[in-house]
Amino acid sequence: MNTKVILGIRIVFGLAILFFGCNKLFYFMDPPAPSTKIAISFLKVLVSSKTMMLVAIVEICAGVALLTNKFAPLMMVILMSVSVNAFLYHIKLDTENWIIGVVFLALNILMLYISIGITIKNS
Repeated sequence: MNTKVILGIRIVFGLAILFFGCNKLFYFMDPPAPSTKIAISFLKVLVSSKTMMLVAIVEICAGVALLTNKFAPLMMVILMSVSVNAFLYHIKLDTENWIIGVVFLALNILMLYISIGITIKNS
C-alpha cells in the first residue's frame, strides 16, 4: 500500500478516535440515540459504572498514539477490545447504527495490520 495512503488513513482514524474519546469525556456533541430500550439501559449502566470513562481514556490514548506514530501497534491491540465490543453492541443492541461498529472495527483491523507490518519490516 502507498505510504501516503497509509499516512492519510492513520491521521483520519487517529483524529476520529481522539474526537470520539474526547466527546465521551466532555460531551460536546450528542451521540446517535440508541434504537432500542435495552441499548439505552446498557448505555446507562456503562455510564454509571464509569466504564465509558475508561473507554474514553483508551480512545484518547490510541488517537494520540496514531497521530504521533508512537506505540501505534500496541494501542491498536488495546483498542481492539473497544472495537469488538462496539461492533457487538451495534450489531446486537443498536441495529439502526450498525455501520458505526463495522467501520470502527474494520479501520482498527486495517491499522493493526499496517502498524504491525511496518514494525516487522523496520526490525
